[in-house]
Amino acid sequence: MIPAPFPVGDTTCAAWRFRAADDALRSGAGHPCVVMAHGFGATRDCGLDAFAGEFARAGFEVLAFDYRGFADSGGTPRQTVSIARQLADYRAAVAAARAWDGVDPGRIVLWGASLAGGHVLVTGAQDTAVAAIVALVPMADGLAAARHALRHHRPGALARATLAAARGWAARLSGRTAAPVPLVGRPGSGAALSLPGQFETYTALAGPSWRNEIDACAALEIGGYRPIRYARRIRRPLLVQIADLDRSSPPRAAIKAAGAGRAEVRHYPCDHFDVFPGNPWYRSAVEHQLAFLRRHLRR
Repeated sequence: MIPAPFPVGDTTCAAWRFRAADDALRSGAGHPCVVMAHGFGATRDCGLDAFAGEFARAGFEVLAFDYRGFADSGGTPRQTVSIARQLADYRAAVAAARAWDGVDPGRIVLWGASLAGGHVLVTGAQDTAVAAIVALVPMADGLAAARHALRHHRPGALARATLAAARGWAARLSGRTAAPVPLVGRPGSGAALSLPGQFETYTALAGPSWRNEIDACAALEIGGYRPIRYARRIRRPLLVQIADLDRSSPPRAAIKAAGAGRAEVRHYPCDHFDVFPGNPWYRSAVEHQLAFLRRHLRR
């Protein structure tokens, strides 16, 4: 992999380029390219490199990037989730990949996990020139995710999270910078993600650029985000991969989005993080992605 930053707004997003290992999928216009982004608070060194390496060995070019405000990307405020800004970053990443030498601009793949799994639904509905879309355990409906949280979190934990979000929002309205909260922690820690086992599985994936903090208002930002509304407008091949025991991204919302987008659907009897590198269902998830992409991208 090589550094491949690209411009967006008045700064740059940090990115890696993985070169295709062979010409198995190359056409006269170049190689297909997978554009990859991660989920809530994660950075590209939290397992994206493993997925990217699989795609590169299969003959794809890959662009894996971090949103503004995270890791080595520019932009302020830091560690803040802005849906509008992240969608703009994703569009800029697609434009950068299309301009790379050796890439077929007509065979761009959108790949997103968790929160970015929602972003690829929105981007794929708006950009009709993409070739295919992969949504891994997608956060398809923020409203459904809020209801889903009620079933899995203790009332006290939700009350603390709501209070932290309200304080953060009040600080933002007054022009102050709200104190961040831990992104992930053990039950009772007050972290944004604090269900049993989440701290261990998330931190096992974490790379050196990842920081365990997030804007306290992030939950409010995500709560109003509904990528599911865009799914019916998708006209390109779509793969939706659903963890049936997912405690983070509601499986029912992902199923509904997949139906609306006429997707190929794969189910895994596991929780959210179990499809990521180092976990039991990673190999199945990546093999299904490769089979889907070879089928639709080969020329």
